[in-house]
Amino acid sequence: MDQISVVTTVVDARSVADLLAAAAVAGRLAACAQVGGQVESTYWWRSGVETSTEWSVQFKTAPDRVDALVEQVRASHPYEVPEILVSRVDCGHPGYAAWVYEHTRP
Repeated sequence: MDQISVVTTVVDARSVADLLAAAAVAGRLAACAQVGGQVESTYWWRSGVETSTEWSVQFKTAPDRVDALVEQVRASHPYEVPEILVSRVDCGHPGYAAWVYEHTRP
């Protein structure tokens, strides 16, 4: 099976999530990006437990585009220490992996 990479982050505003998604796809760093609904995150920050509402963004990209995508997300991210997770996944349909690869060429 062919593989793609999935890069995931969370941000504090839907508008920021939409901007990150649009920039990655327009720049051909991701073939597609999905903005997920609100989630409540609880986490340690500055010696205390905080809870906030966040929006997730999931980018689908080719493995050879991960580093550039992560760098763009990091540079544009509003958080001091952003969560940027990278996973490599098997595609159940090889045509999807080919589509992702094709649409992430500069």
